[in-house]
Amino acid sequence: MQLCYWSIDKLPGLNQSEQDLLKNCGIDTTKDLLAKVHTPQAKQAFANQLQLNIKYINKWTALADLACIPSVGYEYCGLLLHSGIASIGQLTRTPFHRLHRQIMRLQVATMQRKDLCPPVEMVKQWIEEAKIIMRFSEKTQKYL
Repeated sequence: MQLCYWSIDKLPGLNQSEQDLLKNCGIDTTKDLLAKVHTPQAKQAFANQLQLNIKYINKWTALADLACIPSVGYEYCGLLLHSGIASIGQLTRTPFHRLHRQIMRLQVATMQRKDLCPPVEMVKQWIEEAKIIMRFSEKTQKYL
């Protein structure tokens, strides 16, 4: 399965000044961001460099991580994050029926519309793709 990387301006929740800040640091894509902040120490160093609270770096990293999943992409990574999922690993450990309920509650609470909730089959697909990505990642790390 091919991971998806996106232009940094596709990530939800980043305003123009934050996008410009990242681009001025050579971060043009989600792949660039994930490479830059691959450890907790790197996240803290980057937050210090940008003179930002680390919570922004953590949020952007979580969005970029989730957006790597092909069926999630930048369209649904924010929805997952607001539903309590902050990483691909966490997504793999979440039962699809529970996640779907969380997303439904979020959609009803914020939009007063449950029809905007993705179907259960899509949520199931997100989790299955996340598991494939995690298995591949674990395999490749073993051989490095």
